Amino acid sequence: MDIYTGAILVSLAVYIAVGNYAGSRVKQLDDYFVAGRRAPTLLIVGTLVASLLSTNAFLGETGFVYAGQAGPYLLWPPIGAMGYVYGALFFGRYLRRSRAITVADYFGKRFNSRRVQAVAGVTIIVGLGGYLLAVTQGAAVLLSELTPLNYLQSLFVAWISYTAFTMYSGSKGVVLTDTLMFLLFTVATIAALVYMIGDQGGWTAAFTELARVEEKPDLMTWHGIIGPGTPFETAFDYLAWGIIMAVAWSFVYAISPWQSGRYLIARSEHVVLRAACFAAIALVTLEMTLYAAGATVNLSKTDIEPYEQTMIWAAKNLVPAYLGALLLAGIMAAALSSASTFLSLVGFSVSNDIVRHDGMDDQRMLRLSRWTML
Repeated sequence: MDIYTGAILVSLAVYIAVGNYAGSRVKQLDDYFVAGRRAPTLLIVGTLVASLLSTNAFLGETGFVYAGQAGPYLLWPPIGAMGYVYGALFFGRYLRRSRAITVADYFGKRFNSRRVQAVAGVTIIVGLGGYLLAVTQGAAVLLSELTPLNYLQSLFVAWISYTAFTMYSGSKGVVLTDTLMFLLFTVATIAALVYMIGDQGGWTAAFTELARVEEKPDLMTWHGIIGPGTPFETAFDYLAWGIIMAVAWSFVYAISPWQSGRYLIARSEHVVLRAACFAAIALVTLEMTLYAAGATVNLSKTDIEPYEQTMIWAAKNLVPAYLGALLLAGIMAAALSSASTFLSLVGFSVSNDIVRHDGMDDQRMLRLSRWTML
């Protein structure tokens, strides 16, 4: 077993242990669905950012940056992150005030309609269920690249890893493990970038050289590499796409169930607003760090294929083994944190918003929710 596999396996064991510890402290339905509504700012920030950044960011978007869109990707993060602030102001604090246990439950109460609640629940199940499949596949691809396991074996390991603590502990376990994962991939990503930049002679030297990469001459321009044979024919095409995507993601941060739903577990409305501001800062910092790291890889190798493997290659070749192991464990954590959040929200919606449970006491409802999630 190499150091990369070992780091991932140790991290998985820690998440399962923490999740099961949290599960042992679940005594009533509020503990399971909304973590007792006692989560402080750090836990809200951790679960917001961890559930958002998955393999899509660490592998897909970073690969896109490496392939030729470094300049524009370093410009757009603040536009999207604004969604956290206006989302908390105009939706999140009212969501917390409602004392609902799911986002769909909030809409059912708001319109006094079980049908509205059920339709909202179906929306969550379909939308986040599809995303859950995608991030599970991402985790399986990563595991199959780094361990002797084949894809199907990796798929099973990824599934059982996040399911083991999510179904037992619910929101209590998810918010704790999300925060641990957030701290892990934040520290690992920043440390990796600092090391890579230092290896290139410092920030000024690195960014000067990035602007001179012969194989990718427009890498650091505001529009990136464009023209015939690329996804964007003109600079305007890229500008329109970039703005639309940034604005669309800002709405995701503001009102999507897997982001706004985290406010249901907050200790107070003050925590909602404070956590939203800190989450915006943390997200911009992390995304710009990640994209800068992806761009910097070009100074060592410009022809990684497929480009989604950029950060995996960097972890194995550009930083010390221990730091590379932490970075890969962090990428795995990003996948698992999103998966655990999506699974919990889908399970909660099925058991609370779709299945009729009139007259069911808390303990029976708790058992139903766990089996439904499984």
